Amino acid sequence: MQKLNRYIARAVVGAVAMVLLLVLGLDFIGKLIDQLDSLQKNYTFFEALIYILWGLPRSAYEYLPYAVLVGCLIGLGNLASSSELVVMRAAGVSVGRIVWMVLKPVLLFILLGVALGEYVIPYADQAAESRRAIALGYSDEGQARRGVWHREANEFIQFNVIQPGGNLRGVSRYRFVAGKLEEASFTHQVEYRDGVWHETSVLITDFTGEQLTTKRLPEREWHTDLTPKLLDIVAVPPEAQSIESLHEYVGYLKEQGLKSSEYNLAFWQKLLQPLATASLVLIAISFVFGPLREVTMGQRIFTGVVFGIVFRLIQSLLGPSSIVFGFPPLIAVLVPIGLCLLLGFFLLRRAA
Repeated sequence: MQKLNRYIARAVVGAVAMVLLLVLGLDFIGKLIDQLDSLQKNYTFFEALIYILWGLPRSAYEYLPYAVLVGCLIGLGNLASSSELVVMRAAGVSVGRIVWMVLKPVLLFILLGVALGEYVIPYADQAAESRRAIALGYSDEGQARRGVWHREANEFIQFNVIQPGGNLRGVSRYRFVAGKLEEASFTHQVEYRDGVWHETSVLITDFTGEQLTTKRLPEREWHTDLTPKLLDIVAVPPEAQSIESLHEYVGYLKEQGLKSSEYNLAFWQKLLQPLATASLVLIAISFVFGPLREVTMGQRIFTGVVFGIVFRLIQSLLGPSSIVFGFPPLIAVLVPIGLCLLLGFFLLRRAA
């Protein structure tokens, strides 16, 4: 039985790795072509390559469930085409045992995805975006469309660049009182030292008088509940954050009386990503034992790609719908996973 376990593991791992590398290669080429239009004096071809390479972990994380789906279809499909699965069944190996034999090597890819999502992607995404923004000159004043916006109490803050470790470039702050703009300020660089933000070379514009008045301060302390850890979360999209960071930021948003549905959705999506991957594996196995038992390899790959697209489409529709219509994000995440599990168990039950 150990030899059989290793044999199936080699077939599945090899196929999944091949599909993942192929998809990442195509993704790399597509992103490189996309970045060519942004090349300029400081943002060179070499900088574009670094930016794309920093983004590879996130691409691998996003494509991993679908690579597992197609890879399992290819690996098990090869065994089915050579009648090896039939021989296994004739030798007394149950469908349930074969499912477990396939799931065990897939757990390696699931653990890889968890490790990427929790420890690699948050830092890599932020480092990539901040480096690219500085190279493109987005840290300068007047780049409001390029940065990240955040609200705290009656103040709206725009960060042009958020670097890892509590270094900010190009920070604009707008303070409102009774719906009217009272003060605006811009600083080129902000550092976090001794538990306090220190702004350097601050330009302040006062709107309270009859005429606008401006002044420049060499340095100013900024007292806020925002910490470098929270700003690291703001710097990248919710889907690029770790589960722990999302949970912490959701609590912060609730304390500020702000909406947290987008981050709640990302939290449940990342938490249940391993279950989503396992459900797609179950679909692949059930397809090989059921409707795709005697079709060509091309048909299996096509079916896997189509099913992956449909799965992703349902996720993309239900997720934003939960934010718009206000139903729990957990339901939006569980519905496509539950449908996959039900379909997979139904097909396997018919094949058993």
